[in-house]
Amino acid sequence: MKQELICIRCPFGCRLSAEWNGNFENLKITGNQCPRGAAYARQELCDPRRIVTAVVACNSKEQPYAPVRTDRELPKNLIAPLLNTLYRMRVDIPVKMGDIFIENFQDSNVNVIFSSTIKR
Repeated sequence: MKQELICIRCPFGCRLSAEWNGNFENLKITGNQCPRGAAYARQELCDPRRIVTAVVACNSKEQPYAPVRTDRELPKNLIAPLLNTLYRMRVDIPVKMGDIFIENFQDSNVNVIFSSTIKR
């Protein structure tokens, strides 16, 4: 198999080419100008992850939603379950930027934190 990627780990934006024959142990990555490109391609193909940003309803008429995000990259297969959980929740203000809203979501070692402070 062959897949083309564009690295997002540094400003170069290298065009990467990844080739393997059904087994990621034999993954061959070319086109990277630095080691981060190879690491990015390997992770993107073997265990893709993303930072997730969202909003959660809160009990404020002035600001009805509180912005939240994950504190590290979450496996892609957990993004939909996380968003479904967040959009069903409601938070009481005040909240402080950086405070944990959900700790260790589904044993992923990823926390959901508030992205801004909302006072009463």
